[in-house]
Amino acid sequence: MNLDTTYLGLDLPHPFIAGASPLADDLDNVRRLEDAGAAAIVMSSLFEEQIVHEQLSAYLADELASDGSPAALAGVPDATPFGVRPQEYLEHLRRVRHAVAVPIVGSLNGSTPGGWLEYARLIEEAGADALELNVYALATDPWRPGSEIEAETVEVMRAVRAAVQIPLAVKLSPFYTSLPHFAERLIDAGADGLVLFNPFYQPDIDIENQSVDRSLHLSLASDLALRLRWLAILSAQLRTSFAVSGGVHRVSDAVKAVMTGADAVQLVSELLTHGPERLRTLREELAYWLADHQYESIAQLRGSMNLATCPDPAGYERANYMLVLRGWHR
Repeated sequence: MNLDTTYLGLDLPHPFIAGASPLADDLDNVRRLEDAGAAAIVMSSLFEEQIVHEQLSAYLADELASDGSPAALAGVPDATPFGVRPQEYLEHLRRVRHAVAVPIVGSLNGSTPGGWLEYARLIEEAGADALELNVYALATDPWRPGSEIEAETVEVMRAVRAAVQIPLAVKLSPFYTSLPHFAERLIDAGADGLVLFNPFYQPDIDIENQSVDRSLHLSLASDLALRLRWLAILSAQLRTSFAVSGGVHRVSDAVKAVMTGADAVQLVSELLTHGPERLRTLREELAYWLADHQYESIAQLRGSMNLATCPDPAGYERANYMLVLRGWHR
């Protein structure tokens, strides 16, 4: 069975990619991912805040060192409140690149233009085969229009594209007024692919201690529906690579993602729960499913249920909302 696919111009033996997660932070786990057959591995993200904080700390240390006073140097902030230092991230990327033969995708997470984008070039130099730009932007200012935020994100994309030669993917959230238009702007700015979607970790409230409770919840199969809808809509109209991220737990989930237009399927929660070896099982189950349904290759499956090819395109549009409500009964 031919499971070959192409994502970001990378020829992959199958669509299952290890998405950005703590698994990539450990060399032994990286090797386990390769041994289990991961088509590619996405590094965990290097955050804009990490880089900016490191740059600020270095600047203050340089400035205050000229004072010659130990008390002055004590005022330099800790350079690692967000995890590893940027240089440590780059060094780990180099080690990963030398440890395994599968494609390695670097990951930058940020939302504003600035000097931190220089790290796109440094990630390329460290050996990444591609780069995923994770544009997590949370709008909290009621006087700032959405068009300004989108324009800023496009500017970030253009800056990264100008800095590197390797393929670029943008990992998006679904929270844009016109996601298809914004996606097209990113492609025009140089994006080679789109990843749908960035998980949003929502805070909870500890009512006893009156504090914000930060907790991590792994994805659920129910998270996939939103991704399928937008994969179906976007893949029918935009010529670029697509990956799904979030909600894929069973081979049937992967089949749905490919049917709606995904070139690659990123796995995170399933690997954190069951270990890297889950990749091998899903790959085998996908090959069996295709053979059992008389497909000769995954290319035959891809896009067969997107907005342009499915027998009922209204299922992805506003009519679906009305028909679902009308069909409700107790």
